[in-house]
Amino acid sequence: MTSPQSTRSAASSDHGPASHEPPLPRHVAIIMDGNNRWAKARGLSGIRGHHAGVEAVRAVIRRAAERGIETLTLFAFSSENWKRPASEVNALMELFLMALQREVKKLHRHGIRLSVIGDRSGFSASIQKHIDSAEALTSDNTGLHLVIAANYGGRWDIACAARRLAERVAAGELDPEAIDEQAMDEEISLAGDAPVDLCIRTSGEKRISNFLLWQMAYAELHFTPVLWPDFDGEAFDRALADFQGRQRRFGMTDEQLEAQQGG
Repeated sequence: MTSPQSTRSAASSDHGPASHEPPLPRHVAIIMDGNNRWAKARGLSGIRGHHAGVEAVRAVIRRAAERGIETLTLFAFSSENWKRPASEVNALMELFLMALQREVKKLHRHGIRLSVIGDRSGFSASIQKHIDSAEALTSDNTGLHLVIAANYGGRWDIACAARRLAERVAAGELDPEAIDEQAMDEEISLAGDAPVDLCIRTSGEKRISNFLLWQMAYAELHFTPVLWPDFDGEAFDRALADFQGRQRRFGMTDEQLEAQQGG
């Protein structure tokens, strides 16, 4: 295994409440999908679906912390979501700001560290200010690392990392021959976290939609028909159980895995 991500992922085999239990994922990423369909099925406005989705976020954060997950990354707003109707985008921005104003102190009380990844320049000055304040307030917390991906795209993330490496080469700080997976890994968003072990997508869609393309190179994918507002702690546990039932080879044979695990 030459990939630094696969090496770090394999280390997750040490993670779990008991040695006889299959390991839990260290890093779970979720594509929260289905708010609009949930609302439409109930004759409600789309923004009502997004508000209902906030309750699901709270439930999943709580369960992830209870299960000892190290990092939980939620895809809140993609760079493609700006194409949605202006009224919906404006409502989403208001909801994002409200969540930053109302939820961060609760996260802090529970020892949760908050980070936001994505192109912040697309947000209002007020949202950017609250993001900075939230990250500063929770920066020393040692519990769950909650990551919100907002105005984020996986291709954007990789392009930004490549540009930073190019700038270092141009400045004479880096030899082009030194650019490898490890160098890129250190520049990508969430470089200090374990790579994604499990990606969950709700609402029945089966694609990753430009989300954490680099970080999910070895992720297990779990697709569920449950719409996001209906996704709760029990649904999260089912996804974890699905993950625990899989064998992660990272390019190795069964015999090599058994030898590595002392079997």
